[in-house]
Amino acid sequence: MTNFSANFQNSDHFRFLKFPHSLLSDKRYAGITNDAKLLYALMLDRTSLSVKHSWYDREGRLFIYYTVKEIEGTLQCSHNKVLRMLDELENVRLIQRAKQGQGKPTKFYIKKIL
Repeated sequence: MTNFSANFQNSDHFRFLKFPHSLLSDKRYAGITNDAKLLYALMLDRTSLSVKHSWYDREGRLFIYYTVKEIEGTLQCSHNKVLRMLDELENVRLIQRAKQGQGKPTKFYIKKIL
């Protein structure tokens, strides 16, 4: 039998995501899927990595890198589903995509919930 208390204190399995409550309560986001809302929370979480690496554009805006392949692996879903979720988030202006071309990853600007 495993000692839960010891495992709890020494485990990295208990990391948590911040999930903005307004994604559930604000009518502006009622039309997007819960999967897209979860993806937004994951993208918000990635901003801390961007701050750490000083990933700012020329205008001083913070951006993240999160490839479709990475999202597929994290959420265990198909390529097309990831593209639909990204479209949902962009349509409600929670993210902005900046494609760089030539095999470079897309930059994502994560918008604040108003």
